[in-house]
Amino acid sequence: MERSVKLECRGVWKIYGPHPEDFLKKHNDAPTSEDFEAAQMVGAVRDANVQIFEGEIFVIMGLSGSGKSTLVRCLSRLVESTAGEINFEGRNLLTMGDSELIDVRRKKMGMVFQHFALLPHLTVLQNAAFPLEIQGFPLKDRENRARQMIETVGLQGREDHYPRQLSGGQQQRVGIARSLVADPDLWFLDEPFSALDPLIRREMQDEFLRLQSMLHKTIVFITHDFDEAIRLADRIAVMKDGCIEQIDTPENLVMKPATPYVEEFTRHIPRAKVMRLKSIMSAGVPENDYAGDLPGHLTVADTILQLDDSTLPFRVLDEDGQPVGTIDSRAAIDIMVGRSAG
Repeated sequence: MERSVKLECRGVWKIYGPHPEDFLKKHNDAPTSEDFEAAQMVGAVRDANVQIFEGEIFVIMGLSGSGKSTLVRCLSRLVESTAGEINFEGRNLLTMGDSELIDVRRKKMGMVFQHFALLPHLTVLQNAAFPLEIQGFPLKDRENRARQMIETVGLQGREDHYPRQLSGGQQQRVGIARSLVADPDLWFLDEPFSALDPLIRREMQDEFLRLQSMLHKTIVFITHDFDEAIRLADRIAVMKDGCIEQIDTPENLVMKPATPYVEEFTRHIPRAKVMRLKSIMSAGVPENDYAGDLPGHLTVADTILQLDDSTLPFRVLDEDGQPVGTIDSRAAIDIMVGRSAG
């Protein structure tokens, strides 16, 4: 089934420096790195073209200064693009007036940033309900909705706590509850877990995946951590110097890098972390003599212990829970050691 496009940008540029529109026109909408250097301009985002589909987790990643956060701010129009077109649910964000844009942000978009930005004088419940207060919801309605979101993110019982009484991971959960309270159609997360220690970060990734399995949001997630990206993403855009080098699934980025930069960027990623069972399964489904069922979206790394413990193959299930193939420990080990099948 063809997926609908939720957010799309075409030919988006963000250039910093004097008269960026004139600079772009002077170079026929295709300035080179040398042109930028000669004019002492900065091409923070360069000719970005992206389609983000309904219900997917789309990760934008790159090193510091690659342009990933600037691109997200362009997509949400927190900064004004120098050129291009950004369509959200078929409407061009760049032609919206201020009041229409504010309405879209309040009702259609949720945002979570690296720094939690909780209001210190408000309780957990009041922080979570704050977007609905801005929209003018009655007190009872907004508190009921906020309580639901607090429970969803696992903070029930802490409604009357203040931010200073919470751990970093708990504060980020409040930020997530606040961003979801208005039930946004599009959810932006800009390095939301990078300020957390590794153990809490892993727990928050698990929580994020749990929430997505419940809510099925369209998500744009920014990170510089490739391990985090491949764990969370349906598709990944890799950026370098303001340009998008490749947009693809985690598997294809590792197995079929489109540029030398992407190849180098993914060189040390173990294949078992990105190869999903549905990609390496054998055709045919046994009716008898199989060890059990495994979802096809799981990776080899997720399932290697189960596979290795059994002398029988497992059936691989599609998204609807139907068996579509077979996987055994030999196929998984081939991936882990980089050996060709057969």
